Amino acid sequence: MSLGPSEDQQSLVALADETFARRTAGDQLAALERSTSRVDDEGWREAADAGLLGIAVPEEHGGAGLGLVELLLVLEQQGRRLAMLPLWETALAGLALGQHGTGPQHEQWLPRIAGGRATLTVALDLVEGGVGVRAQRTDGGWRLDGLVATVPHGHAAGAVVVEAEAGGQRQLFLVDITADGVRREPVETTTHALAADLTFAGAPAEPLGDAGAVGWLHARARLALAALALGVAHGGVHDAAAYVSSREQFGRPLATFQAVSQQVADCYCDVQAMRMTLWQAAWAVEHHDDARAAVGVATWWATDAGLRVQHRVQHLHGGMGADTTYPVHRRFLWAMEIDALLGGASCQLAHLGPRLIEA
Repeated sequence: MSLGPSEDQQSLVALADETFARRTAGDQLAALERSTSRVDDEGWREAADAGLLGIAVPEEHGGAGLGLVELLLVLEQQGRRLAMLPLWETALAGLALGQHGTGPQHEQWLPRIAGGRATLTVALDLVEGGVGVRAQRTDGGWRLDGLVATVPHGHAAGAVVVEAEAGGQRQLFLVDITADGVRREPVETTTHALAADLTFAGAPAEPLGDAGAVGWLHARARLALAALALGVAHGGVHDAAAYVSSREQFGRPLATFQAVSQQVADCYCDVQAMRMTLWQAAWAVEHHDDARAAVGVATWWATDAGLRVQHRVQHLHGGMGADTTYPVHRRFLWAMEIDALLGGASCQLAHLGPRLIEA
């Protein structure tokens, strides 16, 4: 029995890599970082035409009808190429809608997601601290009040899936960001992308599922970010190996020095650990009722090893690693932002410890 990707999955990886590679040369990324939207609109259309945006959207709504694993494979390639697209945010919101949304919500959003005609985002508390939004039922439905800081792609998304407290429980709600009662203030993130502080003041909201939907979406959001981290780390090791193989010192390639080759090998081992724990967690999420421990292990590796790899990659590039126009610098920033969104390695251990004891 093969434990590796199937032939179809390998073809999907090649398609995603080819699609993202066309839009992520250094000068292209630099221009996007100076743009108004910080989103590659042409790349978004190309990804839609390639069918990458509808990977996990059911076929009846214009998608490919594939699963979480295929989505993670695409996100890994996005991280590897550093493509500036709101892919994980839109995909996660689409997953929540597909699993917990109503028929009208499916019809309104899923075909538009698959066709690249809508971008969505999520406002989740992945650090598991306090929720800053409260939901209240009124005669006209549900209303939200509160603030969520630095919502990824919140400056341009058409709708947001919000985690809010309702009657002592956390629930998911779908909010039209353009509706009355929603104010957004754009903020620049670590990667030079844009996010937004979203303020809700009696904003109309539609519920998505019950209280169990929050944990369901949390697990998939963590794995989506872990897949991005894996791609960033994989790309960094590839860049470092190519650099030390071509760069000479004392008349021979840097790669021939034992200390250098050992550091590259350590990075490779970290990436393999990130990869194996990610796929183990993805399998657990789809086949077990409680996959919290497996997801916790994967996100710990994504945060701990993800940053460690970029530190070593930057060190191996020497002075080039400090050049803010060089790809190494962008990878370091991406790793830092993913680490912050997940809460850091120490946060993962704090939540993982009790779950391992329970197991």
